[in-house]
Amino acid sequence: MALFLRKSRNIIKNFLVINNYYGYNYSNYNTIISSNANYIGVVGDIMKLHGSSNIMRRYESTKAAQLSLDPQYYTSEDDNDLDDVSSQGMDFPGGRVMYTSHLNFIPDVAESRVPCYRVLNDIGQPILNDPTQLVSQEMATKMYSNMITLQVMDTFLYEAQRQGRISFYMSSIGEEAINIASAAALSDEDIIFAQYREPGMLLWRGYTLQEFTNQCFGNKADQGKGRQMPVHYGSKMHNFFTISSPIATQLPQAAGAAYSLKMEKKDACVVAFMGDGCTSEGDFHAGLNFAAVMEVPIVFVCRNNGWAISTPITDQFRSDGVVVKGRAYGIQSARVDGNDALAVYNTIRAARETAISQQKPVLVEALTYRVSHHSTSDDSTKYRPVNEIEHWKTEKSPVTRLRKWVESNGWWNEEQESSIRNRVKKEMISAIQVAEKIEKPAVMELFTDVYDQPTKDLHEQEKWLRESIRRHPKDYPTDSSL
Repeated sequence: MALFLRKSRNIIKNFLVINNYYGYNYSNYNTIISSNANYIGVVGDIMKLHGSSNIMRRYESTKAAQLSLDPQYYTSEDDNDLDDVSSQGMDFPGGRVMYTSHLNFIPDVAESRVPCYRVLNDIGQPILNDPTQLVSQEMATKMYSNMITLQVMDTFLYEAQRQGRISFYMSSIGEEAINIASAAALSDEDIIFAQYREPGMLLWRGYTLQEFTNQCFGNKADQGKGRQMPVHYGSKMHNFFTISSPIATQLPQAAGAAYSLKMEKKDACVVAFMGDGCTSEGDFHAGLNFAAVMEVPIVFVCRNNGWAISTPITDQFRSDGVVVKGRAYGIQSARVDGNDALAVYNTIRAARETAISQQKPVLVEALTYRVSHHSTSDDSTKYRPVNEIEHWKTEKSPVTRLRKWVESNGWWNEEQESSIRNRVKKEMISAIQVAEKIEKPAVMELFTDVYDQPTKDLHEQEKWLRESIRRHPKDYPTDSSL
């Protein structure tokens, strides 16, 4: 080893080139894709290329505690004795570390960006092989139907806010594929920790349009008893943890939930969603590090839509997006075209199988674009050009792309399109009318479900609120009982 190190005068550079330390080893990437008709095999091979040999082995040191850090351990390249223990490098906690007498900094960026996995091109045509091997007609049409349903629901509830019927709304327009295709790739037993742009997960699992609408109106039929902001859904029945507004707080919680699945030996995983803005939060790093160290079955899905409200990703990080961040924590990672429903479906399915079979985390970065404003409180035309939004809305639409593919297979036609859109529109009109007529939760519900028995200070707060309502009735809603 000492002889090899002496001959290699730039060992770090050689290692980076051979193993492509900051990205995939793509020397045989094209060969793998062209020769493998099974798309799930492609994603698996991609993960193996940059995962199994380097980052996904949990290194252990059995000798480190017995070794002292003698100066000889730092001068092995100058030692001609190949049998000397120092020539083998330092047996350090976490694995053996080899020596070099040449100072080299790891590059800040790789020579090329990590490629983005896709199955369909922008006009819905397969890039390689036949995607019908990936999804059946039944699955493909169900995915497309749910994407339409989500799109129509978003339009109606967004307009309901503009009409003053609800206080707030956030849509998933432009990101329908990540919602529905991810949901289709999972089991109902998998636990979901969403951010706030994943209602498609609930829709796929059977959450009704009426339930979505009740939550946004905050009425008595809302499972959250009107105590959450609109779009902050939650459903124990559907293994969907209630959404909280502060970004990234769900990630450490998700890692902990995944650890519980591991202890219980469940055949399931946790899937935690986030936006690119979450990666700027400390909870992102805590969540990923905990998941990696504890080796838990979790899939982190980052919707990199280019904008954290008004902050572009160029102002957030200098790395090659989010996918490369996984390697720093020892997590397998993949980048996928988030507007390609088939690619998302295959990637999440492969990531889930990896997380459960290996009991280790996976990070998926889905590249997409937020066509809508961040929320009804935002006007995105103030910080991004309108023609950019229109380009993604018309030329890159995930709904249009999947429709073209299912139509090309003879699985969909204009009559079916009109039928489902008209049906969902009628259901949404009815859902809004019903939700508006349902009474708001009683005032006392503000103080329940925290403690088994309300504490003294909660009783005092409730008393103060009731007195305030009696003194100032015009300042409080009239459709909520005391």
